[in-house]
Amino acid sequence: MKITIIGVGKIKEKYFTAAIAEYAKRLSRFTSFEIIEVPDEKIPDNASKKECEQIKEREGEKILSKIKSGAYVTALCIEGSELSSEELAARLLDIQMRASSLVFIIGGSLGLSDKVKSRADLRLSFGKMTLPHQLMRVVLCEQIYRAFKINANESYHK
Repeated sequence: MKITIIGVGKIKEKYFTAAIAEYAKRLSRFTSFEIIEVPDEKIPDNASKKECEQIKEREGEKILSKIKSGAYVTALCIEGSELSSEELAARLLDIQMRASSLVFIIGGSLGLSDKVKSRADLRLSFGKMTLPHQLMRVVLCEQIYRAFKINANESYHK
């Protein structure tokens, strides 16, 4: 199964880039893995609610254009289901039986458009706290790696 993370915006900090590269290297033992970055939209100071929705829509169109047909799509959003690491591992096993690719989507600073959320087969939340999207990529990579370690019955620090 191929795993893709589609994220809005570029990772700017070297320490985030290094962490993501490390997890990508570790994941290469288990799966094909890639990260696709789509450009974020500039948010004007004091943007109206309507302007924010339009920005989310434009970012959403860019995200949707990167999803290949037949992919199982997981959108990270605060209103999604919360899963334990073990539950995520079990879900990955189930998805492997039904789809050839799994796409995780991390939105920009305004979140995801309704169209992107509607396309998702699963809405996943890492809790009610808001995390910077750059940090969220690191956390997601770690949890995907952890899920593969769990499924391989290999030990991994807790």
